[in-house]
Amino acid sequence: MPIRRRALVAASSAALAMTALPRVGTAQDMPRAGTAQNLPRAGTAQNLSLAGTARDTPGWPSRPLRLVIPFPPGGTTDILARFIGPPLAAALGQSVVIENRSGGAGAAGVVETLRAAPDGHTFCITISTLITAALLTRQPYHPVDDVTPILHLANVANILVVNKALPVRSVAELIAHAKANPGRLAYGSPGIGTSVHLSGEMFQQAAGIEMVHVPYRGGGPALADLVGGQLQLMFGNASSTLPFVRAGQVRALAVTAAARQAYAPELPTIAEAAIPGFAVAEWYAVIGPAGMPPAVAARLNREILAIVGTPEGRARLLELGSEIVGGSPADFGAFLRAEMARTEALIRSARITAD
Repeated sequence: MPIRRRALVAASSAALAMTALPRVGTAQDMPRAGTAQNLPRAGTAQNLSLAGTARDTPGWPSRPLRLVIPFPPGGTTDILARFIGPPLAAALGQSVVIENRSGGAGAAGVVETLRAAPDGHTFCITISTLITAALLTRQPYHPVDDVTPILHLANVANILVVNKALPVRSVAELIAHAKANPGRLAYGSPGIGTSVHLSGEMFQQAAGIEMVHVPYRGGGPALADLVGGQLQLMFGNASSTLPFVRAGQVRALAVTAAARQAYAPELPTIAEAAIPGFAVAEWYAVIGPAGMPPAVAARLNREILAIVGTPEGRARLLELGSEIVGGSPADFGAFLRAEMARTEALIRSARITAD
């Protein structure tokens, strides 16, 4: 079923707050990375191991590390980076400079990272749009072949929420209502190809219903229109949607994850509520340019996992609606390949385009 687009309801994105973000460093604090036109090809993920230690990485790091965030300050990736940055700097004995390079649904920051020298001094915290941006738009990188996988950091489930005036209180009731009103329910997303959008597409296909997708320039404007009644439902990212649920501004029906979530254990999964096997999550990951030394990738993996695995780290991620995944660089490389195939199949079957 092709996607039917309506005009954007919101004229501009909500500004992202930068209040109380700890300063780790700025892009001006360090020299710019190289700008090679062609990205190097990656080695196989199987070459990476968790054996990285200081002895395995002699001479690294030899200068400040550059942590690229492909989204504006104040978002989940930025908050994670600024939480991880200080203890990572202490563990490695070099400062960690946070550089926000937003644009193109995260593609601009990814390109900036992958064009850097693969010496382990530049890496990036990215999300699922690493793949969808490359599949839906022309990008100078391949999301598997041109990447050194470092860490599958966390998953963030989406929450199926509806406008309070919609006469449904369960997933089953929503599906029945949608079948009785084909094409009359509109769901919003922060943009085409985001996990919020793909959740809606998967839900339509699995439930055998027809809804209208309304892409916005960010999740904030979409949530505002959901509260205002211009949209009927949304598969909102947990970190941004939970405050609206807790304030009673929208009604939550279920989570898109494979299991119930600790931050809202009362909410069933869509799989248990109505559609067995349904599972979608926004994933957060650490990547580097292709050709990064395996021992360096393994050391970064180990150090970052140690930081988020502390009680403070687990609590911080829970506040963001995140669930730590972990695993080795090789595990994440295998996940990337599988995710690439799954996402490509969904985009083809739903006939999703960037237009």
